[in-house]
Amino acid sequence: MNWRFLTFVQSHPGKVRPYNEDACLECADEGVWVVADGMGGHKAGDVASKILIEIIQEYVRGATALTWGIDYLRQAIAKANSRIYDYSQQYLNGETIGTTVVLLLVQDGLYHCLWVGDSRMYLLRSNQLSQKTRDHSQVMDMVEQGLIDKAEAENHPMANVITRAVGVEPNVTVDQVSGELVWGDIFLLCTDGLNKELSDHLIAQCMQANSVTDSGLALMHSALVKGGSDNITCALVQLTRSEMDYQGAVCSDDTVPVFHKRSNSY
Repeated sequence: MNWRFLTFVQSHPGKVRPYNEDACLECADEGVWVVADGMGGHKAGDVASKILIEIIQEYVRGATALTWGIDYLRQAIAKANSRIYDYSQQYLNGETIGTTVVLLLVQDGLYHCLWVGDSRMYLLRSNQLSQKTRDHSQVMDMVEQGLIDKAEAENHPMANVITRAVGVEPNVTVDQVSGELVWGDIFLLCTDGLNKELSDHLIAQCMQANSVTDSGLALMHSALVKGGSDNITCALVQLTRSEMDYQGAVCSDDTVPVFHKRSNSY
Protein backbone atom coordinates (compact mmCIF):
# COMPACT_ATOMS: atom_id res chain seq x y z
CA MET A 1 0.00 0.00 0.00
CA ASN A 2 1.33 3.43 -0.96
CA TRP A 3 0.02 6.16 1.30
CA ARG A 4 -0.09 9.84 0.60
CA PHE A 5 -0.69 12.60 3.12
CA LEU A 6 -3.07 15.52 3.09
CA THR A 7 -1.87 17.87 5.80
CA PHE A 8 -2.40 21.17 7.56
CA VAL A 9 0.21 22.62 9.94
CA GLN A 10 -0.17 25.97 11.67
CA SER A 11 0.87 27.83 14.82
CA HIS A 12 -0.55 31.05 16.29
CA PRO A 13 0.47 33.04 19.40
CA GLY A 14 -3.17 33.38 20.47
CA LYS A 15 -4.92 36.53 21.65
CA VAL A 16 -3.27 37.00 25.07
CA ARG A 17 0.38 35.97 24.93
CA PRO A 18 2.80 38.49 23.33
CA TYR A 19 5.00 35.77 21.82
CA ASN A 20 4.75 32.17 20.66
CA GLU A 21 6.57 29.44 22.61
CA ASP A 22 5.05 26.68 20.47
CA ALA A 23 6.97 25.12 17.59
CA CYS A 24 6.16 22.53 14.94
CA LEU A 25 7.81 20.44 12.26
CA GLU A 26 6.52 18.73 9.14
CA CYS A 27 8.65 16.19 7.26
CA ALA A 28 5.93 14.68 5.09
CA ASP A 29 8.33 12.86 2.78
CA GLU A 30 9.62 10.92 5.79
CA GLY A 31 6.18 10.62 7.42
CA VAL A 32 7.07 12.66 10.52
CA TRP A 33 5.18 15.48 12.25
CA VAL A 34 6.05 17.14 15.57
CA VAL A 35 4.34 19.68 17.83
CA ALA A 36 6.00 21.22 20.90
CA ASP A 37 4.98 23.67 23.64
CA GLY A 38 7.86 25.42 25.41
CA MET A 39 7.87 26.42 29.08
CA GLY A 40 10.13 28.74 31.05
CA GLY A 41 10.54 32.37 32.01
CA HIS A 42 12.00 35.19 29.89
CA LYS A 43 11.06 33.47 26.61
CA ALA A 44 13.19 30.45 27.53
CA GLY A 45 10.30 28.20 26.53
CA ASP A 46 10.71 29.50 23.00
CA VAL A 47 14.37 28.43 23.10
CA ALA A 48 13.50 24.97 24.43
CA SER A 49 10.89 24.17 21.79
CA LYS A 50 13.15 25.42 19.00
CA ILE A 51 16.08 23.31 20.21
CA LEU A 52 13.83 20.25 20.23
CA ILE A 53 12.52 20.86 16.71
CA GLU A 54 15.98 21.59 15.33
CA ILE A 55 17.46 18.38 16.73
CA ILE A 56 14.60 16.20 15.50
CA GLN A 57 14.96 17.78 12.07
CA GLU A 58 18.71 17.06 12.12
CA TYR A 59 18.02 13.43 12.98
CA VAL A 60 15.43 13.07 10.22
CA ARG A 61 17.83 14.53 7.64
CA GLY A 62 20.73 12.38 8.86
CA ALA A 63 18.85 9.08 8.99
CA THR A 64 19.85 6.01 6.99
CA ALA A 65 17.83 2.95 6.03
CA LEU A 66 19.52 1.07 8.88
CA THR A 67 18.86 3.67 11.57
CA TRP A 68 15.40 4.90 10.56
CA GLY A 69 12.46 4.14 12.83
CA ILE A 70 10.68 5.15 16.00
CA ASP A 71 13.58 4.15 18.28
CA TYR A 72 15.86 6.45 16.29
CA LEU A 73 13.43 9.34 16.80
CA ARG A 74 13.26 8.51 20.50
CA GLN A 75 17.04 9.03 20.55
CA ALA A 76 16.49 12.46 18.99
CA ILE A 77 14.19 13.45 21.85
CA ALA A 78 16.75 12.20 24.38
CA LYS A 79 19.43 14.27 22.65
CA ALA A 80 17.17 17.33 22.73
CA ASN A 81 16.55 16.72 26.43
CA SER A 82 20.29 16.81 27.15
CA ARG A 83 20.83 19.86 24.95
CA ILE A 84 18.04 21.88 26.63
CA TYR A 85 19.12 20.86 30.13
CA ASP A 86 22.74 21.83 29.38
CA TYR A 87 21.60 25.15 27.90
CA SER A 88 19.81 25.98 31.14
CA GLN A 89 22.83 25.07 33.24
CA GLN A 90 25.20 27.08 31.07
CA TYR A 91 23.20 30.20 30.22
CA LEU A 92 20.30 30.44 32.70
CA ASN A 93 21.91 29.51 36.02
CA GLY A 94 20.00 26.25 36.12
CA GLU A 95 16.58 27.89 35.71
CA THR A 96 13.95 25.28 34.86
CA ILE A 97 13.03 25.36 31.19
CA GLY A 98 11.60 22.65 28.98
CA THR A 99 9.11 21.71 26.34
CA THR A 100 6.39 19.21 25.69
CA VAL A 101 6.55 17.10 22.56
CA VAL A 102 4.16 14.95 20.57
CA LEU A 103 5.58 13.20 17.51
CA LEU A 104 3.87 11.11 14.83
CA LEU A 105 5.71 8.67 12.57
CA VAL A 106 3.89 6.86 9.77
CA GLN A 107 5.86 3.85 8.54
CA ASP A 108 5.16 0.47 6.92
CA GLY A 109 1.40 0.55 7.46
CA LEU A 110 1.72 1.57 11.11
CA TYR A 111 1.55 4.77 13.11
CA HIS A 112 3.82 5.47 16.07
CA CYS A 113 3.44 8.33 18.52
CA LEU A 114 6.00 9.54 21.06
CA TRP A 115 5.10 12.14 23.64
CA VAL A 116 6.19 13.94 26.79
CA GLY A 117 3.94 16.39 28.64
CA ASP A 118 0.38 17.44 27.83
CA SER A 119 0.52 18.05 24.08
CA ARG A 120 -1.85 15.53 22.54
CA MET A 121 -2.51 13.27 19.59
CA TYR A 122 -6.06 12.45 18.56
CA LEU A 123 -7.21 9.96 15.93
CA LEU A 124 -10.43 10.38 13.96
CA ARG A 125 -11.39 7.00 12.49
CA SER A 126 -14.82 6.20 11.03
CA ASN A 127 -16.01 9.57 12.41
CA GLN A 128 -15.08 8.52 15.96
CA LEU A 129 -12.55 10.64 17.83
CA SER A 130 -10.18 9.09 20.35
CA GLN A 131 -7.32 10.62 22.32
CA LYS A 132 -4.29 8.36 21.88
CA THR A 133 -1.98 10.11 24.35
CA ARG A 134 -2.29 10.49 28.13
CA ASP A 135 -1.42 13.89 29.57
CA HIS A 136 1.57 13.93 31.90
CA SER A 137 -0.15 16.35 34.25
CA GLN A 138 -1.21 16.68 37.87
CA VAL A 139 -4.91 16.79 36.99
CA MET A 140 -4.65 13.55 35.01
CA ASP A 141 -2.96 11.92 38.00
CA MET A 142 -5.85 13.19 40.13
CA VAL A 143 -8.40 11.77 37.68
CA GLU A 144 -6.74 8.34 37.77
CA GLN A 145 -6.63 8.47 41.56
CA GLY A 146 -10.38 9.19 41.62
CA LEU A 147 -9.96 12.60 43.24
CA ILE A 148 -11.71 14.52 40.44
CA ASP A 149 -13.87 13.65 37.44
CA LYS A 150 -12.41 13.82 33.95
CA ALA A 151 -14.96 16.53 33.12
CA GLU A 152 -13.42 18.72 35.84
CA ALA A 153 -9.87 18.28 34.60
CA GLU A 154 -9.84 20.76 31.70
CA ASN A 155 -10.97 23.71 33.86
CA HIS A 156 -9.19 22.73 37.07
CA PRO A 157 -6.92 25.43 38.62
CA MET A 158 -3.94 23.07 38.20
CA ALA A 159 -4.76 22.14 34.60
CA ASN A 160 -1.54 23.75 33.33
CA VAL A 161 0.78 21.92 35.74
CA ILE A 162 2.63 19.16 33.92
CA THR A 163 4.63 16.40 35.58
CA ARG A 164 7.03 15.65 32.75
CA ALA A 165 8.79 17.73 30.09
CA VAL A 166 11.80 17.56 27.78
CA GLY A 167 14.84 19.35 29.22
CA VAL A 168 13.79 19.70 32.86
CA GLU A 169 15.89 16.80 34.17
CA PRO A 170 19.12 15.18 32.91
CA ASN A 171 17.05 12.25 31.60
CA VAL A 172 13.51 12.00 30.27
CA THR A 173 10.98 9.18 29.97
CA VAL A 174 9.19 9.14 26.61
CA ASP A 175 5.86 7.34 26.24
CA GLN A 176 4.77 5.60 23.04
CA VAL A 177 1.61 4.31 21.42
CA SER A 178 1.46 2.45 18.09
CA GLY A 179 -1.20 0.90 15.87
CA GLU A 180 -2.20 -0.13 12.39
CA LEU A 181 -3.21 2.47 9.82
CA VAL A 182 -6.64 2.49 8.22
CA TRP A 183 -7.48 4.36 5.03
CA GLY A 184 -9.09 7.71 5.88
CA ASP A 185 -7.46 8.02 9.33
CA ILE A 186 -7.00 11.64 10.39
CA PHE A 187 -4.46 12.43 13.08
CA LEU A 188 -4.41 15.66 15.08
CA LEU A 189 -1.33 16.75 17.01
CA CYS A 190 -1.91 19.83 19.16
CA THR A 191 -0.69 21.90 22.07
CA ASP A 192 -3.00 22.52 25.01
CA GLY A 193 -3.83 25.97 23.66
CA LEU A 194 -6.19 24.16 21.31
CA ASN A 195 -7.73 21.42 23.45
CA LYS A 196 -8.26 23.57 26.54
CA GLU A 197 -10.43 25.90 24.44
CA LEU A 198 -12.32 23.20 22.52
CA SER A 199 -14.22 20.16 23.75
CA ASP A 200 -13.57 16.77 22.20
CA HIS A 201 -17.00 17.00 20.60
CA LEU A 202 -16.17 20.30 18.89
CA ILE A 203 -12.73 19.00 17.83
CA ALA A 204 -14.42 16.00 16.20
CA GLN A 205 -16.90 18.26 14.41
CA CYS A 206 -14.12 20.46 13.02
CA MET A 207 -12.16 17.41 11.86
CA GLN A 208 -15.10 16.20 9.77
CA ALA A 209 -15.01 19.20 7.41
CA ASN A 210 -14.76 18.70 3.66
CA SER A 211 -10.96 18.94 3.57
CA VAL A 212 -7.99 18.84 5.91
CA THR A 213 -7.38 22.53 5.26
CA ASP A 214 -10.97 23.37 6.15
CA SER A 215 -10.68 21.26 9.29
CA GLY A 216 -7.46 22.96 10.34
CA LEU A 217 -8.81 26.45 9.76
CA ALA A 218 -11.96 25.56 11.68
CA LEU A 219 -9.92 24.30 14.64
CA MET A 220 -7.67 27.37 14.75
CA HIS A 221 -10.54 29.83 14.26
CA SER A 222 -12.70 28.13 16.92
CA ALA A 223 -9.88 28.17 19.48
CA LEU A 224 -9.29 31.87 18.86
CA VAL A 225 -12.99 32.69 19.06
CA LYS A 226 -13.28 30.76 22.32
CA GLY A 227 -10.58 32.95 23.85
CA GLY A 228 -7.16 32.13 22.45
CA SER A 229 -5.67 32.46 25.94
CA ASP A 230 -2.54 30.48 25.03
CA ASN A 231 -0.38 29.75 22.00
CA ILE A 232 -2.23 27.45 19.59
CA THR A 233 -0.61 24.88 17.34
CA CYS A 234 -2.08 22.00 15.39
CA ALA A 235 -0.93 19.53 12.79
CA LEU A 236 -3.54 17.52 10.88
CA VAL A 237 -2.53 14.47 8.85
CA GLN A 238 -5.00 12.52 6.74
CA LEU A 239 -3.94 9.26 5.13
CA THR A 240 -5.28 8.34 1.73
CA ARG A 241 -4.31 6.02 -1.08
CA SER A 242 -2.88 7.00 -4.44
CA GLU A 243 -5.10 6.82 -7.52
CA MET A 244 -3.22 3.76 -8.80
CA ASP A 245 -4.01 1.92 -5.57
CA TYR A 246 -7.69 2.57 -6.18
CA GLN A 247 -7.29 0.95 -9.59
CA GLY A 248 -5.66 -2.11 -8.09
CA ALA A 249 -2.23 -1.36 -9.51
CA VAL A 250 1.06 -1.06 -7.69
CA CYS A 251 2.45 2.47 -7.46
CA SER A 252 6.00 3.10 -8.59
CA ASP A 253 8.63 4.19 -6.11
CA ASP A 254 8.70 7.71 -7.54
CA THR A 255 5.04 8.42 -6.72
CA VAL A 256 4.96 11.94 -5.28
CA PRO A 257 2.80 12.39 -2.15
CA VAL A 258 0.26 15.16 -2.43
CA PHE A 259 -0.19 17.30 0.64
CA HIS A 260 -1.32 20.75 1.65
CA LYS A 261 0.69 22.79 4.13
CA ARG A 262 -0.11 26.07 5.82
CA SER A 263 2.52 27.32 8.19
CA ASN A 264 1.98 31.06 8.11
CA SER A 265 0.31 32.97 10.93
CA TYR A 266 -3.45 32.72 10.94
